Amino acid sequence: MNENDTKVEQFGPCTIPNPAGYDYWTEDNSVVLFQTIFSGPADAKKTVETSPVFFEQAGPKENIYFRPEEVTAGIVTCGGLCPGINDVIRALVMELHYRYKVPRILGFPFGYEGLVKKFGHRPVELTPDKVAHIMNFGGSILGSSRGNQNIGDMVDTLFLYGVKMLFCIGGDGTLRGAQAIQEEVRKRKEDIAIVGIPKTIDNDINYVQKTFGFSTAFSKAVEAVNCAHEEAKGAPSGVGLVKLMGRHSGFIAVNSALASKNVNFVLIPELDFDLEGDGAFLTVLKERVQKRGHAVVILAEGAGQKFFEDKGEKDQSGNKKLADIGIFIKDKITEYFKKEGVTLNLKYIDPSYIIRSVPANAEDSVFCGFLAQNAVHAAFAGRTGCVVGIWNNVFTVMPISLAIAERKVLRPERSTLWRALLASTGQPNSMKAKG
Repeated sequence: MNENDTKVEQFGPCTIPNPAGYDYWTEDNSVVLFQTIFSGPADAKKTVETSPVFFEQAGPKENIYFRPEEVTAGIVTCGGLCPGINDVIRALVMELHYRYKVPRILGFPFGYEGLVKKFGHRPVELTPDKVAHIMNFGGSILGSSRGNQNIGDMVDTLFLYGVKMLFCIGGDGTLRGAQAIQEEVRKRKEDIAIVGIPKTIDNDINYVQKTFGFSTAFSKAVEAVNCAHEEAKGAPSGVGLVKLMGRHSGFIAVNSALASKNVNFVLIPELDFDLEGDGAFLTVLKERVQKRGHAVVILAEGAGQKFFEDKGEKDQSGNKKLADIGIFIKDKITEYFKKEGVTLNLKYIDPSYIIRSVPANAEDSVFCGFLAQNAVHAAFAGRTGCVVGIWNNVFTVMPISLAIAERKVLRPERSTLWRALLASTGQPNSMKAKG
């Protein structure tokens, strides 16, 4: 990655005084260093002097690009539900209305479908009164949907309603759609700011330290994990098996285990494992149950997909359809213990949709507000085709192209998070069969 990869597209110079009335402003050229750990002072100095990579720091600028009185802002929420969506919507509306004095804010229903005329969804005008208490509810007051829509039709709708900035709340697929919208807007030589706000409980957006909803998700998951623990220890040879979300990354699974401290095994997409043989998962699980009387296992939904035939099927968002690893592992544990002649009392819990649809917890609610406010600041500063995020605890703005270049995953071989997980659970470094 180089400095051109992190450069955010901007319409032109900012010459209009910002009406937000803040006591201080973010400097126009303020940046956040990408790399923060170096082999020594000399390496740090050399890197910064010769080949530094920076993200633009997010925040309100003293001068802005758009005239607020001429702005109609649009908001769209796409993909699966996630805690905190309503918090983001509320914060966008409050910032746009009270600080920037935007006269009209439109919410487009049911994701990108709301931007396509043939679906018949009409935009909803959002005001502070309408959004004042929506943070108390899960889901999205605008609804959501999956699936690709015609880019030209969506941009036509933006023109129809005079939208000057569109805030796209969603994950990887949503951001890809936002990038396509931005490219079409550029072809038509129009100034419509397209700004993404990363939403995924999996926490797998590239170069974003944390996505909103993640904290709530693993906090809620801990409740299911602790219930599994009670079930497991309350029966002879009890096993509590919990499947959590995580298509490509194990962040929810690992953080839930660390928070619960009652977990003995965690299976994630980033780490290969075998089922039978010396050192394999079922073998070490049996040993744990025979030695301690019970065990708790967490598995991420994307783990162990090697055990299934790849049929090449995809969902409406273009994601590969995953086989159900939860039921598969449940059956394999049952079969193995029966074959080995070992007593088993297994309880299986899948809390996925409960986790997705709850309101944000206090930490996420605060975080959502910061993301939304910084998205508004970026749009008014004439930035487009960008995503707001956080890096090294500083809010940033970066190109959508960088955010979607690859999935963020946990790297067990050099992850302090995984090292902490191994210490907490006591599971082996590897559950591959030996020999």
